[in-house]
Amino acid sequence: MSLAVAIQMDPIENIDINGDSSFVLGLEAQARGHGLYHYGPQDMSFSQGRIIANARPIKLRREPGNHYTAGGVERIDLVTMDVVLMRQDPPFDMSYITATHLLEHIHPKTLVVNDPVSVRNAPEKLFVTHFDGIMPPTLISSNLEEIKEFRSEFKDIIIKPLYGNGGAGVFHIKPEDENLTALCEMFTQFYREPMIVQKYLPEVREGDKRIILVDGEPVGAINRVPQKGEVRSNMHVGGQAVKSSLTAREEEICKAIGPALKEQGLIFVGIDVIGDYLTEINVTSPTGLQEINRFDGVKLEAGIWDCLEEKVSNSASC
Repeated sequence: MSLAVAIQMDPIENIDINGDSSFVLGLEAQARGHGLYHYGPQDMSFSQGRIIANARPIKLRREPGNHYTAGGVERIDLVTMDVVLMRQDPPFDMSYITATHLLEHIHPKTLVVNDPVSVRNAPEKLFVTHFDGIMPPTLISSNLEEIKEFRSEFKDIIIKPLYGNGGAGVFHIKPEDENLTALCEMFTQFYREPMIVQKYLPEVREGDKRIILVDGEPVGAINRVPQKGEVRSNMHVGGQAVKSSLTAREEEICKAIGPALKEQGLIFVGIDVIGDYLTEINVTSPTGLQEINRFDGVKLEAGIWDCLEEKVSNSASC
């Protein structure tokens, strides 16, 4: 089976080939004989009922400084693609939401991963609120009095932007900290959306675990340990990746959310777990494949492509 695959992502010249999950997804597709195109969300248009992308055919290589070759720009109708990987990084803003509306026109005739409607309806920090008993005590609000009351109950709290990413804007407010009101004022000045406030989980010092699920099933995990003096465990802010496996509680969490992920067409998902709690369900552009591959001696992208090829084949036979 040779497929036409378009990858909608950020500029390919800027990626870290030793950490980028989109890169290994592209390499695996190429190794299977699939044709690759690259374009950014800004290159996509709605034109007379068609979704057009100004895309370039690409060849990928694991060669630092020489990791891709791109052909000339081609104006392609995305419905002629077999698979579109929606892989641009957040923030999950109106530009991101608009891209999901456009891609909705071609899915499922063209398999969009992840399903654009479900991506739009499942922002990382909100989707988790639909599952009882697996998230830490949480408040989503812009109301200062509500936030103060939450802090009064739980003392040690985390405040972060509702649609932030990569650890940006995450604050740990300790019980004696006098900056809560000023911080909330700053948030409301820069963001129209409410804040997300959660009970601080001291287990984060032992790591924030990233678990990869494919079509609702867990396939691997890494632990991300924050640097000393840092509450954020994201690797691009200095978090250290550590080999890990799933605990019984984490398997329980995966079983709780897996059927919903599968039903909603969320094929490639990365969830974040601290201690016994699920904190985020990442459906936009999850990462972690290369780190897990290195620790576990696996090739998770192969399993993802097995799943995608099966779905395309089943769709073609209907």
